[in-house]
Amino acid sequence: MILRKWEDLPIQMQTPEVERYYNILKDKKAELLIKRIADIFISGLLLVLLSPVFAVTAIAIKLDSKGPVFYRQVRVTQYAERFRIFKFRSMVTDADKGIQLTVNNDSRITRTGRFIRKLKIDELSQLIDVFRGKMTFVGTRPEVPKYVDKYTDEMMATLLLPAGITSLASVYYKDENQLLDESDDPEKTYFETVLPDKMYYNLKAIEDFSLIEETKVVFMTFLAVLGKEFSSKESQTAKN
Repeated sequence: MILRKWEDLPIQMQTPEVERYYNILKDKKAELLIKRIADIFISGLLLVLLSPVFAVTAIAIKLDSKGPVFYRQVRVTQYAERFRIFKFRSMVTDADKGIQLTVNNDSRITRTGRFIRKLKIDELSQLIDVFRGKMTFVGTRPEVPKYVDKYTDEMMATLLLPAGITSLASVYYKDENQLLDESDDPEKTYFETVLPDKMYYNLKAIEDFSLIEETKVVFMTFLAVLGKEFSSKESQTAKN
């Protein structure tokens, strides 16, 4: 991937807070290019190898409930661009007309949806987004516009890179739905607690950006899906 010139960034991203992270990435153009080449090659290969899984999942979704196979919600990616994400539908049709967060005991989740969400199969279709350049393997998870609109100036720095399938924040917050499920006001908890914590790790990932670090995150994600628990070594004091 090629980093845009500073003056070509969206005006809302041309701030001192974003510039600090931009300068870090500007010195890593070679690694960013390799990252994009790897995204194309690996996502293309996986789309072919996993095509049987895609077919079985699609059939299960159609048999379980009415509606399309894919959930095409609008999300935000690199340079604040909006795109329609590919996710295997795990909820009833029109579920996003209410709250746009999902909790564990959400009645909108279908039977098949509960299974594919547990194994993260619903995320596999995002390989399509990686192949077409809207997403990458490791990067900040793509948010819906209403949440991006509440980003601080520093949080906007996460939009210097494409949205990702996984991230360090995703590994540490793999049980995010459970936390929200225990809240009386899930959206308030997300805005005031979960989002700031996740953004701490997302911004730190830009500061420490390297292909080696991203490879570590991929392996951590794989282990997390298998049941391994990860907890941050960073203290809350260090974040504040």
